[in-house]
Amino acid sequence: MRRQLVPALVVFLALTVLTGVAYPLAVTGIAQVAFPGQADGSLIERDGEIVGSRLVGQAFSGLRYFHPRPSAAGEGYDAMASGPSNLGPTNEELLAAVRQRRIDYRRDNGLTASVQVPVDAVTASGSGLDPHISLANARLQAPRVARARGVSLDRVLALIDEHTEGRALGFLGEPGVNVLRLNLVLDGEQP
Repeated sequence: MRRQLVPALVVFLALTVLTGVAYPLAVTGIAQVAFPGQADGSLIERDGEIVGSRLVGQAFSGLRYFHPRPSAAGEGYDAMASGPSNLGPTNEELLAAVRQRRIDYRRDNGLTASVQVPVDAVTASGSGLDPHISLANARLQAPRVARARGVSLDRVLALIDEHTEGRALGFLGEPGVNVLRLNLVLDGEQP
């Protein structure tokens, strides 16, 4: 038994060191050299302080800010609780939440009942942490943000256009606006 146990333990320890220590360190080292920003979490700094990541959404409220998609992640944009709500399209709880979000969105943005509310304004993403909103969503929020900040609507729309990110790989998904980056640019603007 000892003759079989010792080699098994040696192989176990060798593979543990190789796959649990050496490989992760090598991948991390290569990523730090080749993609330093992404390897560090695509963090966004302002005045030397980290304010977020361009890959993880965060909650914004108030009339001065563009609002993100609703989040199904915990109490809102909780990365530890990332995931969808798992409520199906016929679930009454989900339907009631979407109806209420539509009412709130129209009220907050001064929209009439005839205005189509973008789906991303009333539904959470699969991860619950999506940092982007659609162009339609951003443009419907623009008048509210412009009024609250005392900035011209044309300026806010121009900033939306400047900060619109294209489709992934040029053909996947739809163009979107990163809410954190747009709000940071607006905070830096002088009315």
